[in-house]
Amino acid sequence: MSQTQRPEFFELQNGSKANLPFSDTEYENRLGSLRQLMASSGIDAMLLTSMHNIAYYSGFLYCSFGRPYACVVTGERCVTVSANIDGGQPWRRCHAENLIYTDWKRNNYWRAVKSIIPQGKRIGIEGDHMTLATRQLMTEMLGDIDAVDLNQQVMGLRMIKSAEEIELIKGGARTADIGGEAIRDAIRVGTREIDVAMAGRDAMELEISRAYPDSELRDTWVWFQAGLNTDGAHNPVTTAKLEAGDILSLNTFPMISGYYTALERTLFLGEPDAASLRIWQANVEAHELGLSLIRPGATCSGICAEINRLFEERDLLQYRSFGYGHSFGVLSHYYGREAGLELREDIDTVLEPGMVVSMEPMLTLPLDVPGAGGYREHDILVVTEDGADNITGFPYGPEHNIIAA
Repeated sequence: MSQTQRPEFFELQNGSKANLPFSDTEYENRLGSLRQLMASSGIDAMLLTSMHNIAYYSGFLYCSFGRPYACVVTGERCVTVSANIDGGQPWRRCHAENLIYTDWKRNNYWRAVKSIIPQGKRIGIEGDHMTLATRQLMTEMLGDIDAVDLNQQVMGLRMIKSAEEIELIKGGARTADIGGEAIRDAIRVGTREIDVAMAGRDAMELEISRAYPDSELRDTWVWFQAGLNTDGAHNPVTTAKLEAGDILSLNTFPMISGYYTALERTLFLGEPDAASLRIWQANVEAHELGLSLIRPGATCSGICAEINRLFEERDLLQYRSFGYGHSFGVLSHYYGREAGLELREDIDTVLEPGMVVSMEPMLTLPLDVPGAGGYREHDILVVTEDGADNITGFPYGPEHNIIAA
């Protein structure tokens, strides 16, 4: 085959469509809402480029390795654009159409995108995901277009979860509890952080493969930290051995078809000293206060203010390390974030039924302060018409999570 005969892009329907995490009706409902947003914004086509939005609207979760991907939505079509290295898998695992671009000529990705977009010149983009270089290249390849950033509006559509989404998130929370049980059973003096973490991860992957046999089995992980390593919520696992008296941080993260859920708990290996116990109990009190505040009509900033007040009364507010919770949905540690639904002082979003949020206060005390360490509890709640359902079952607090040394 000569260079001139090689295609710039092509279709490959190799095999049969896979069972996606949600029904065809669910994906069509999502696309219907997006098309309503496009119509009200005067948009001819929506160019989605982030992992989370492509997965949300098509079911396909890409693996980039430096290559661009897209989901192009028009009034009539939904087409994922994928790299040739993935073969037919993107078509099998997407709700609608798929177009594969080749790398035999630079910028074939944009040629594939251009073939889908109609003659209209007003295109919606994710401004928070598109780099300046990519935007410049898009203009060069697509011609005289008007690119409109709809990132915030598209994020708003994702913040209210459907019944199918909530059911999957509940399954994830249940799986996280299973990982937590495996971790608690593996904790003992002399065991390494990594050994405990692997026990939790293995238990969750086995459960996901049992309960969700059609899902993609990837990216489930555990952060299990001890002693000084608990001072950050996202500190990596190490080979350090557990010692009697250690403060421990249990964090399980099952991933089911792009949907991450979480369980986070403070534990102690042996009886904590008086200072540590006081801090732990104060953080549990803040956690319980936060749980009671999550309900429709409450604001993110209002919830934050109430918990801040409690910590300030106990002279602990200076040790708070981040906001008190965030939205759950299409989410992972390397993609996705519904930033408009974080429990922080500068976010005034009003909670509504169908939203799913965590409550996760954390206090971090440095080594030169009595009770040093990072204390964190984390539950997931589904906002209902008249309150919230806590879907996390693993117990918290000193009554449950002091492990005999």
